[in-house]
Amino acid sequence: MIKALVFDFDGLILDTEGPIFQAWQELYQEYGGQLTLADWENCLGSAEGTQIFYDNLEGQLGEPVDMEAIAPRLRAREMEMIDAQPILPGVSEYIQRARQLGLKLGVASSSTCAWVTGHLEKRGLRENFQCVLGSDDVQVTKPDPDLFLSVVECLGVSAQQAIAFEDSPHGVTAAKRAGLYCVAVPNPVTSQLSLDHADLLLRSLEERSLDELIQLVEEGQFREKWE
Repeated sequence: MIKALVFDFDGLILDTEGPIFQAWQELYQEYGGQLTLADWENCLGSAEGTQIFYDNLEGQLGEPVDMEAIAPRLRAREMEMIDAQPILPGVSEYIQRARQLGLKLGVASSSTCAWVTGHLEKRGLRENFQCVLGSDDVQVTKPDPDLFLSVVECLGVSAQQAIAFEDSPHGVTAAKRAGLYCVAVPNPVTSQLSLDHADLLLRSLEERSLDELIQLVEEGQFREKWE
């Protein structure tokens, strides 16, 4: 029986990834460099991306960049674009229905807990989640399964009693390694990446109802019905 839902945050609840990718691309272009989707894919859904992107830029330029000077300006540009983003389609409806069904709700994010909590509070969503864990709550992040394992433990359910919702290849890998059923819902950036290892791929959460997903999982038809 399904007792919990575990959501990724960036790109799944809120499209932060598109704005952040755009902000980094703008930075690279300003310095005469280039940040490709392939470069972004290598670190998407992990906690080490920021330093790698700085290292990559320095490698392209052949000289150091002043990260301390760049970081505040980069973050301001990211936040400017993120704050204009709405909650992604279907998310609010899934949360509302989950609460009606008495399901527990958690967030497993490779971002810091403060980052996730701040955005959830800003949009009035934080109170819906019994457990919110980020990169600072585990030793290793996605694609390692620790975040998902920690969240289901926090919620008091087993991995087999939870459905994970992810948007990135690393996130799907982490959820599956942890033993959760995993629904992949790509955003405009991750829609170009391979998410075939998820149990189900949706264009948005509006595509299928939560009741329908739960029924398929509990009847053991999750993969067979939608492949």
